[in-house]
Amino acid sequence: MNLPNKLTIARMILIIPFVVLMQMDGNGPGRFAALAIFVIASLTDFLDGYLARKNHLVTNFGKFMDPLADKMLVGAALIGLTALNRIPGWVVIVIISREFAISGFRLVASDNGIVIAASWWGKFKTVSQMIMIILLLADLGGVFTVLEQLFIWIALILTIISLVDYIWKNRHVLNMQS
Repeated sequence: MNLPNKLTIARMILIIPFVVLMQMDGNGPGRFAALAIFVIASLTDFLDGYLARKNHLVTNFGKFMDPLADKMLVGAALIGLTALNRIPGWVVIVIISREFAISGFRLVASDNGIVIAASWWGKFKTVSQMIMIILLLADLGGVFTVLEQLFIWIALILTIISLVDYIWKNRHVLNMQS
């Protein structure tokens, strides 16, 4: 197993201590440990993709598991933040629903022999969601409360834009199912 794939697996494993720390001590000092784990896990996302492309280590395992690990990490964080009353549940439902829709869309495309690459909108969406989660976990108050709200809206808008862009650019996949 190559290093990028090991980083993907590490990201998935880090979800467990992240969630435990976030829920065990959501508003206390443990939240900074959860925040640190989330930041490290997020950085593995960028690092594994960079290393896989740079060193020609792209694998089918990585193509499938990397986006799944991202969805698991972000989904766990959002659900945990909802439980801590840090983000509205309806925002989390929209974000997670988009992920399920795109995963289903990719599955249909894959059944037809089509591989759909991530778009820039999807990458911007992921970065905005990770920044939003970091801000919400840090819970620094003051001006940061405004930034938290701003990034909730940015992440939500980019989630919707990336969904529409993804489906529009790949609408031919929908026509294959008629």
